[in-house]
Amino acid sequence: MRTDPAQIVEEQEALRRITMLVAGQATQSEVLSAIAEQLYRLLGVETVRMLRYDGQPDGTTVATVVGAWGEHEVLVLGEQRPLGGDNVTTRVFETGRPATIEDYREASGAIADRVRGAPIRSAAAAPVLVDGRLWGVFVGAALGPGKMPPDTAERLARFAELMGMAIANTEARAEIARLADEQAALRRVAVLVAQGVPPTEVFDAVIAEVGRLLEAEHIALVRRSGLSEVTVLAGRGHEPGALHAGMRVPVDGDSVIARVLAGGRPARVEGYAQREGEIAGIARRWNVQVAVGAPIVVDGALWGVIVISFGERRPAAADAEARLAEFAELLGTAVANADTHDQLNASRARLLAAGDEARRKVVRDLHDGAQQRLVHTTVTLKMARRALHEGREEAEALIDEAIAQAERATAELRELSRGILPTVLSRGGLRAGVDDLVTRLGLPVDVDVTDTRVAGEIEASAYFVVAEALTNVVKHARASRASVTATTDGRTLRLEVRDDGVGGADPAGNGIVGLGDRVAALGGKLRIVSPSGAGTVLTADLPLPA
Repeated sequence: MRTDPAQIVEEQEALRRITMLVAGQATQSEVLSAIAEQLYRLLGVETVRMLRYDGQPDGTTVATVVGAWGEHEVLVLGEQRPLGGDNVTTRVFETGRPATIEDYREASGAIADRVRGAPIRSAAAAPVLVDGRLWGVFVGAALGPGKMPPDTAERLARFAELMGMAIANTEARAEIARLADEQAALRRVAVLVAQGVPPTEVFDAVIAEVGRLLEAEHIALVRRSGLSEVTVLAGRGHEPGALHAGMRVPVDGDSVIARVLAGGRPARVEGYAQREGEIAGIARRWNVQVAVGAPIVVDGALWGVIVISFGERRPAAADAEARLAEFAELLGTAVANADTHDQLNASRARLLAAGDEARRKVVRDLHDGAQQRLVHTTVTLKMARRALHEGREEAEALIDEAIAQAERATAELRELSRGILPTVLSRGGLRAGVDDLVTRLGLPVDVDVTDTRVAGEIEASAYFVVAEALTNVVKHARASRASVTATTDGRTLRLEVRDDGVGGADPAGNGIVGLGDRVAALGGKLRIVSPSGAGTVLTADLPLPA
């Protein structure tokens, strides 16, 4: 065994080499790899591993391999294992002190299970502190009991203490570089949004930036588009044609997308071999080993998910969830602006089409109904006048027929005008319009609508929202009762239409999309909550003019 002074000299020389690497602006991975190599040469063991303790969103902690040197491909770089059981990595995490196990066949936990397939029999470990916190652990292992020098744990601890500052410096520099890269990526995306490029180009740029920052094999940006499906906005790295913009994918079974949508938090899924659902099937075809997803939140609501995945060639970074979540949070505004611009254009197009169709319908109804009756009335009156001049008896009958046709035309015109804008609404306001509407529905409706008059265009839009919503209830909800509430605080008119029907209304359905367009055109917001079997609640907020 070497004397202590000799050991100290070796350790100082190793420290000098690492310090020169740090000073030379080496990358974090290069510095960590060099530390593992120096440990291997100092200790005289068969294998050295450096593991970092990484907290997870669910409150657990995993150990991530960040440095490796020596024999045996066990616990490879990037691999993560949960703590637990009795092994040196877990002991150090729980006690903050060095630990030794002479016979690893008696160890337990996920880490021990992974190591058990290798001929490793003994191991020693020491904690690594960075800025006063427990950062990770240095582990040295030997092939059999008694083969590890008795002072291995002590030497590991001494070297770990020396390496704390070097690791802190490389982490700080890596964090600065990461932030700079992310800010540059965000700036490039923001420039595209400001230039008004099509949203598809913005979304493609988003996934390109994410792929570059996190070195993922596959990336996808999806938007929630219903109760149980998503719409693909952009994707990269997958099989040609397998995933394309506009594709709708059901969210069934277990997948990282399903977990993010259900929990609203970042998620990681390792292995898709035993998982069910269409997304899991796609992951298996791509040989995905690890998938990481993060939510994109817009205006406080879960808008969509950005997903990255990794195969055998490229392991997922230990902090992939945290980094993706941070970037997704920053991207929310840019994605929202691009999507809002796209939705606004689509909404305008739909409103124009709806207006054109409404005008065509009015023309058809006039031509096929009241106009025909008025023509009939005119012809009949002319016949009656001729009969009067000639003194024929059928003159009175012809006049009666003309009167009947004119009355039917008047009734049809009144019904047509009610569909455009009821007279009672103009005269009595929203409360009077809704009261008149529900009397013709054939469904019990509780009405609690303010008597306060607001701007005419607001009252008209509010009336049509209520009318369309109640029409949907009667046609589709199989409800026994509904309610309409309208309140105002002077700044906003809030509408709520509620029913006790079967629920399951599709927010992407034509009727609801049309309502959303009408509300959005006034600067308002429309929301719908419709769980299966629990009825539907539709809420609209319409801002009032100052």
